[in-house]
Amino acid sequence: MAKELENKAKEAFLDDDFALAADCYSEAINLDPSNPLLYADRAQAHIKLQNFTEAVSDANKAIQLSPSLAKAYLRKGTACIKLEEYQTAKVALQTGASFAPDDSRFTKLVQDCDRYIAEESNDLASTLLPRVPTTPAGNGSHSTDRSIDSTKEAERDSSVPQINEVATTRPKFRHEYYQRPEEVVVTIFAKGIPADDVIVDFGEQIMSVTIAVPGQEPYRYQQRLFGKIVPDKCRVLVLSTKVEIRLAKAEALNWTSLEYSKHVLPQKINAMTNQPERPTYPSSKPRTKDWDKLEALMKKEEKEEKLDGDAALNKLFRDIYQNADEDMRRAMSKSFLESNGTVLSTDWKEVGSKKVESSPPEGLELKKWEY
Repeated sequence: MAKELENKAKEAFLDDDFALAADCYSEAINLDPSNPLLYADRAQAHIKLQNFTEAVSDANKAIQLSPSLAKAYLRKGTACIKLEEYQTAKVALQTGASFAPDDSRFTKLVQDCDRYIAEESNDLASTLLPRVPTTPAGNGSHSTDRSIDSTKEAERDSSVPQINEVATTRPKFRHEYYQRPEEVVVTIFAKGIPADDVIVDFGEQIMSVTIAVPGQEPYRYQQRLFGKIVPDKCRVLVLSTKVEIRLAKAEALNWTSLEYSKHVLPQKINAMTNQPERPTYPSSKPRTKDWDKLEALMKKEEKEEKLDGDAALNKLFRDIYQNADEDMRRAMSKSFLESNGTVLSTDWKEVGSKKVESSPPEGLELKKWEY
């Protein structure tokens, strides 16, 4: 069934029906979630639809499943170039080139990244000098109007159709943010979500959040951020009432919004004072609040929160997972998934070399659902 959907997606792609192709790949992924080629191909459909952050997320998943899949690095590099994430794109393309040394597209795109990085550095240097505002000359965006290669497949990677409007799904969870000189803290108010169901990917200036919701479409929040971040220093904390994402700023800049805007120039934060700065929350209310005290109170309430039933059991499992080492986490994930949620083991030596069979409670019978 997954193969039939994959073939249908490829036919839709050849007919330039990229939305249908993406939907077919999504259905195929639901049936075969461990196939890296499906994610890489859906990333290409997202590129055609100008859903570049979704393309990066799919490419990352394909790379996670198959670290030597050159096509996945090509998709990631292409999408990151469209997002003007040239450093991230260059790293991905150089890695992909090591797995496909004869593919000239990687060399061409790396050269493009070097040129864009140099232009970006020159633009940054010019903003430090006084200048008179001028009207844009209308030369177009170098990240979207340049072709990648002369071959047919390269054209499919680089040419993006003009979409007047892409429908967006309504967020299921409310989110807000505040910032400090060194970081931006994004809070998504998702209650009772297991840590395993939250996936957050970071790029040079990208944040992609996916939260699995039982019985519903996954919640997705992908955004090009106002400023650049340091992905290796970013952290994710899944609590009982929210998901907290701490973005490490690459520079001490004041973010006037969470999302990127080409019309707003970032401002340096004045670090001359020795007094620690409190986080600044965007608010239209004239009164001020002691946010440090409020945050400490919320954390205290979460720590002292008394749960029972499934909520208490889920919290226990989350605590075990968060305090476990890498082998214990792998064992928990593998045993839970392979046993259809009936076995949870922390012993990797026991479950790592064999498939974990389902073990339903006494009196219950395990049945497979047919789609």
